[in-house]
Amino acid sequence: MTRRRWIADEVSGSRAVLVGTHAEHLSRVLRARVGQEFDITTGEAVRRGRITAIAQDRVEFELGDEIPAPVANQVTVVLSIFKFDRMEWAIEKCTELGAKRIVPAIAQRTDAHLADAAAKRVDRWRRIARQAAEQSRRVSPPDISEPLKLKDVVALSGNLKIVLSEAETGAMLQDVLQTHPNHGDVVLALGPEGGWTDDELKSFQEAGWISASLGNTILRAETAAIASLAVVLAELRA
Repeated sequence: MTRRRWIADEVSGSRAVLVGTHAEHLSRVLRARVGQEFDITTGEAVRRGRITAIAQDRVEFELGDEIPAPVANQVTVVLSIFKFDRMEWAIEKCTELGAKRIVPAIAQRTDAHLADAAAKRVDRWRRIARQAAEQSRRVSPPDISEPLKLKDVVALSGNLKIVLSEAETGAMLQDVLQTHPNHGDVVLALGPEGGWTDDELKSFQEAGWISASLGNTILRAETAAIASLAVVLAELRA
């Protein structure tokens, strides 16, 4: 049976600790006991951990051997902020697939109320990503940045920067990836409901981004995020 994986809140030498609600879930909901073993990620590696002490809001582990872990993908997903329930779902699934970084973005067509409230949602998005990372047995959750405005989004670094656009009629995402086989770090930018404005697409183009399409159908924002990330990861592993 595969051991469950936990991302440590504190690490010191051969000791690791879960605290707060993180520890409470393990101790009260899963009824963990001293001596049980789990996989513990330290942010840089995965190690076997044996529980040495349990309290209501604190679980301590003794760390053992390192466990081999796959190389992390180098893909950043820029999500123009959309309805929070659907955005949370997209963050969870992008985490499970293996996104390295998720950047919430404020576009011209982002709903003003959502844009205003987004900064207060970042901690919740990070908790969701952490839970999804543990469930999917990642070494660490993706970095989720504070919301960025377009001028900061277009300035993001990456070897291959792709903006997904409904207006693009020529270049498919897979074709762009195959045309640039030595892409290294990939950044994907997805627009809000209603798509990017012409001015925004011009800003991306002037900053060296490549425009690409996912096809003829119009996808919901969360569907486009998952589909595009899956295409990129498939090409990276090919």
